[in-house]
Amino acid sequence: MLDAIRWDTDLIRRYDLAGPRYTSYPTAVQFNSQVGSFDLFHALRESRKAQRPLSLYVHVPFCANICYYCACNKVITKDRGRALPYLQRLEQEIQLVACHLDPLQKVEQLHFGGGTPTFLSHDELRQLMARLRKHFNLLDDDSGDYGIEIDPREADWSTMGLLRELGFNRVSIGLQDLDPAVQRAVNRLQSLEETRAVIDAARTLQFRSINIDLIYGLPKQTAENFARTVEEVISLQPDRLSVFNYAHLPERFLPQRRINSSDLPTPAEKLQMLQRTIEQLTAAGYRYIGMDHFALPDDELAIAQEEATLQRNFQGYTTHGHCDLIGLGVSAISQIGDLYCQNSSDLNEYQNALANSQLGTSRGLVCTQDDRIRRAVIQQLICNFHLPFATIEQQFNLDFRGYFGELWPQLQAMARDGLIELDSEKILVLPAGRLLVRSVCMVFDAYLEQQNRQRFSRVI
Repeated sequence: MLDAIRWDTDLIRRYDLAGPRYTSYPTAVQFNSQVGSFDLFHALRESRKAQRPLSLYVHVPFCANICYYCACNKVITKDRGRALPYLQRLEQEIQLVACHLDPLQKVEQLHFGGGTPTFLSHDELRQLMARLRKHFNLLDDDSGDYGIEIDPREADWSTMGLLRELGFNRVSIGLQDLDPAVQRAVNRLQSLEETRAVIDAARTLQFRSINIDLIYGLPKQTAENFARTVEEVISLQPDRLSVFNYAHLPERFLPQRRINSSDLPTPAEKLQMLQRTIEQLTAAGYRYIGMDHFALPDDELAIAQEEATLQRNFQGYTTHGHCDLIGLGVSAISQIGDLYCQNSSDLNEYQNALANSQLGTSRGLVCTQDDRIRRAVIQQLICNFHLPFATIEQQFNLDFRGYFGELWPQLQAMARDGLIELDSEKILVLPAGRLLVRSVCMVFDAYLEQQNRQRFSRVI
């Protein structure tokens, strides 16, 4: 079965390296300032010519409270008025981008992330969705995947009703941990009752899918108290679960400096948490999709993986990887054909660019042929755990073994260790290697040796 995982502590210790999460290849570390708004306009026109469907990501950076673990691009403020000038610039960006696309290009996927999207008032959410509907071809029949990230402390039944009315049919709920000591240590006090109320509202209002985010490795966590959190979450029966490894990088993310490093669990304790979590979720019927993600067997991600059509982009695992991804808002990333580009991560720079009728594009890259080949390889491995060489050979007119000959010794070593099965026709990631699939993908990453591994989280 695709969801089979074999826990091998020795392999995990040897292959638990720091490396990319491969929401793209090349990764965002390779982006450079040579790519700008001209490149984006050119890519948008190519998208229009090809009539490719669209996926929209809208970044809302504001949060009323700081969570010490957070590494997102955010603005912490109690002043709700801070949103108004940002929304004005965001609406300018929507108009500037949309005029280079065809109104017939359907928006199959929409996602509001942050920050806390529900930091916005109901009127502001209505106006933002109205602008998106005016300039993009949003679906009105509830067939699209339209999701939003929810902080249960910032949402109630009326908020959920508004979101459903506006066309959202998926919610992703930040929970992280239910233990009060852990919550105090990361400055995120959130009760089970608050979370359950939002989930009950989503189910009553017929949202199609509910995802819950958890984090293991936070201060004050133990295998025992995290197992209790997982049990409570299982009782809520979300369709999907994301169980992230906390990466403590206080030198890069200032809020993490408020975490007492002596309160963090040891690597061995983190492994115990993950192993127990996998056992709990598997026993409850969840399938391991890969890269921290679990889903019920009838979820679209699980079905796509069974059918070998699962894909991955900057929004994580998706069934809409065939869409051109348009990122809107500060720090948002777009992937349009072979172009990756990112808006400035500085709020003032982003807003000032649009105030001058310029896009906020600050960096990116255009994929080379070698990038495209390696991207296809990594995509197959990280999504489907299976890489038939013939698919790459036919797509790119090459001999796989010849093209990647220098990597063969590393792959053979992984095969001897039991991570993969390797023969003349394929790579198959074995049950003992599925938790370590990032390590398998890293073999094919042409840029990794040039990079500072401290920028990345560990595989486990």
